[in-house]
Amino acid sequence: MSPTTIIAIIGLYFSLLMVVSWFTSRKADTETFFTAKRSSPWLLVAIGMIGASLSGVTFISLPGAVGAPHTYLSDSGDLLYNKNVGFSWMQMVIGFLIGYFVIATVLLPIYYKLGVSTIYSYLGDRFGPQSHKTGSAFFILSRVVGAAFRLFLVAIVLQEFLMDPLGVSFFWTVLITIVLIWVYTFSGGIKTIVVTDTLQTVCMLGAVIMTIYYIMQGLNTDFSGMVDMIQESQYSQMFFFDTGWVDPNNFYKQIISGALMAIVMTGLDQDMMQK
Repeated sequence: MSPTTIIAIIGLYFSLLMVVSWFTSRKADTETFFTAKRSSPWLLVAIGMIGASLSGVTFISLPGAVGAPHTYLSDSGDLLYNKNVGFSWMQMVIGFLIGYFVIATVLLPIYYKLGVSTIYSYLGDRFGPQSHKTGSAFFILSRVVGAAFRLFLVAIVLQEFLMDPLGVSFFWTVLITIVLIWVYTFSGGIKTIVVTDTLQTVCMLGAVIMTIYYIMQGLNTDFSGMVDMIQESQYSQMFFFDTGWVDPNNFYKQIISGALMAIVMTGLDQDMMQK
């Protein structure tokens, strides 16, 4: 794909985001900015949270992790080796379902009952202002660090396939990306983000479908043939029971980790729960 085509796609995407931002920010006040007056359509919120929780990092990194070798120590201290990680992350996805059930049945009722605009307000009501400030500070820190890494990854991709051929430095790539993101979120707040996250999810899922299509074309096969190839591949192992508790990919460890990660990274995260 030529740099001109990439620029056209990016320009179209951000133009659409600007239009969304303009429509959603009209007559917006402080309450609209932070809570969207608690009137966002649940379907948009649900779809948007898929894209917000996955992001481009997942889209780029997981395919590489499937074939990555991993080692672990046995109970006796011997170094053991598995050929690849495979689809072991699907075990964690099952754990996510458990975590989301806890969020829906335990955490969300608490937030709605108290009518808080930030989940850290609950810490203030329950444990005092110091807990409120500490929780908020850690949230800001985690958001800054996490967003920086995600931005860095996206900027690397843009630099490799777009900016380098055009002779643009990495500094300007990062700066332009930050400015574009800031412009469409500044005025509309959470109401804008709910809609743009939905758009992001649709685009991401569309990219997944297109990627699968072009992979099939490259392998000269159809969908059923590709499924058969995956089933026969050494990379397709999904469940790890036989390797014991010391294996990082152990089924039970992944289930528990997935549940706890969902509760902490979604249920106790202002960015996700605000939606």
